[in-house]
Amino acid sequence: MRLYPNSPPQEGKPVDTCARYLLNNAKYLKYDDYLKAAFPIATGVIEGACRHLIKDRMDLTGARWTMRGAEAV
Repeated sequence: MRLYPNSPPQEGKPVDTCARYLLNNAKYLKYDDYLKAAFPIATGVIEGACRHLIKDRMDLTGARWTMRGAEAV
């Protein structure tokens, strides 16, 4: 399933590549186990930064996302 079905296929290639990597390596991604073991996981910091970045962008009147801009984020 394409995130932006009306965009040219080459624009979604980086997202497709990332999704394929995560799906192919899912058995190695033991996020819950690592949290239980209290291993440092940086996703909280990353998610917080993304939340603020996206909120700042979306709070602009008339703001629009392009595939290039969304990929940069």
